[in-house]
Amino acid sequence: MSSNNTLATLGWREWIALPDLGINNIKAKVDTGARTSALHAYFVEPYHKGEEHRVRFGIHPHQGDNDTETLCDARVIEERKITDSGGHVEFRFVIETTVVIGTIRRNIEMTLTNRDTMKFRMLLGRTALNGVFCVDPESSYLLGHSPV
Repeated sequence: MSSNNTLATLGWREWIALPDLGINNIKAKVDTGARTSALHAYFVEPYHKGEEHRVRFGIHPHQGDNDTETLCDARVIEERKITDSGGHVEFRFVIETTVVIGTIRRNIEMTLTNRDTMKFRMLLGRTALNGVFCVDPESSYLLGHSPV
């Protein structure tokens, strides 16, 4: 088991980047209660490229801004049944992508779902944190602020 001295500390919300998806900055809620990370997608279109299952999707990366959009494309690694905090069950596409938090870069799994009614466009779940980060729930933006 790792000691907290070797882990980078995150606040309950952090600015991150998803470079594989063309997202330079997005505010994420760090949620140790969520197993898998989730990204807001206002549309999701599955398709096949040869034998590969892929998905096109659009996101509005900034809170309260539905005009700025980023169109993304990723390989689907699976479809998974997810139960949200309200107990609602939804089948979601799961992708793998690179996340950059501060100076730390790693590959994570992420589900795609419509988060229009949520305050944060992204949740960073505990499997993305495992072995690398610990969370200080009283702090925010410990690894830097948005360049925007």
